[in-house]
Amino acid sequence: MATQLTQLTPEALQSFLAQHPEWKHEGGMIRRTFEAPSFLAGIAFVERVAHAAERADHHPDIDIRWRKVTLALVTHDAGGLTSRDTSLAAEADRLFDEVNPQK
Repeated sequence: MATQLTQLTPEALQSFLAQHPEWKHEGGMIRRTFEAPSFLAGIAFVERVAHAAERADHHPDIDIRWRKVTLALVTHDAGGLTSRDTSLAAEADRLFDEVNPQK
């Protein structure tokens, strides 16, 4: 668990962002807005993210606006971004591809 509370180095963060260009580093968090093909597809995506977050015991801020779902991640108890954030972000990307296969 200690490594999960170690803040990412700037190089590790840049590497993640280069591999996941739709995620942005804003306000000390990583954030991405996903646009689902329908409202219900967006809700299905949120449900999958919720299950992944529960398994990881790491919960993103989630904002739902019709077909747009914004996730924001930061490890509050580490005071910044950690591998927990980038792992859940990468998992969210994979889960979105499941509900939006025509991407």
